[in-house]
Amino acid sequence: MNYSKESRDLDFAYKVRRALNESAENISAPTLERLAQARKLALSRKKQEAPMAVLALKSVFAGNNGLSFQGPGSWLGRLGMLLPLLVLIAGLIGIYEYEQQQNLNELADIDTAVLVDELPPAAYVDTGFTAYLNKAEE
Repeated sequence: MNYSKESRDLDFAYKVRRALNESAENISAPTLERLAQARKLALSRKKQEAPMAVLALKSVFAGNNGLSFQGPGSWLGRLGMLLPLLVLIAGLIGIYEYEQQQNLNELADIDTAVLVDELPPAAYVDTGFTAYLNKAEE
């Protein structure tokens, strides 16, 4: 059978556990007592090293190096909300100005075509001429 490394390690761990459980029944009483005392000593040392409680003074997001984005005095929190809004407004103003410039350019092109054309501007206002142009296009 072709096992991966993890499954081989898991199989080995199960075999070791089974062997320890089977041999635990054959351990003498004094040895069991010494093992129990050693376990209690190890647990007492471990509890002394670990902190009993953690004091959290404010809510902090992970990955922001302890800077709080909440609270009434947080300028970073205000900036975080205000900056995207300002960028959005600036973008909309830019798009509006671009569209206005495009409209001006199109009107300038039309004006240039009318002024360069051989027809007088009054011909474009004449209804008969508009009918003539519509007939000519068909």
